[in-house]
Amino acid sequence: MPSTASAFGLRPAYHPSGIIREEAGTILTGYATALYKGCPVRIAADGTLEIAAVNARAIGVFLGCEYTDANGRRVVTNRWTANTTATEIVAYYTRDPAIVYEVQADATMAIATMGSQYDWNTATAGNATTGLSEVTLDVGSNAANAGLRVVGIGRGVNNAWDDLFPNVYVEISEHQDVADVAQY
Repeated sequence: MPSTASAFGLRPAYHPSGIIREEAGTILTGYATALYKGCPVRIAADGTLEIAAVNARAIGVFLGCEYTDANGRRVVTNRWTANTTATEIVAYYTRDPAIVYEVQADATMAIATMGSQYDWNTATAGNATTGLSEVTLDVGSNAANAGLRVVGIGRGVNNAWDDLFPNVYVEISEHQDVADVAQY
């Protein structure tokens, strides 16, 4: 897999406590941007969830939603289709800043990148069939204060630092609930 670009977004991998808890929020009816499972999200000024664009602070990642559609049917899905008109919208997301996520890098990385910070790319891209985000770690975006901090290499068969597209563990370094900390 790491020798093939096959993005899956930001996938919660572990938490120091051993428990990853999801939060429930809402999305504004008619929200015009698609959300896919694993895409970074933020809390908007009105309190609803929205996509966290590249270079924006994130609260966590989108995990899916449920809502009542215009026909009165309850829909449970791992993606929000842009411009959906619905009621009783519940959006699930991660919020804890200590959660570690697994994400695919868009290029080769070295072990020396541990602790470095990078942004994500293609925040709005996703697969309409699977509902999964196509967010990747943007290796070319290394900066002192960026959205994701690399904390390790993903545990998987045939996954190594020098692979073409390694799966790495990251934390959200520009979290909406935490002050910025420059890379170490």
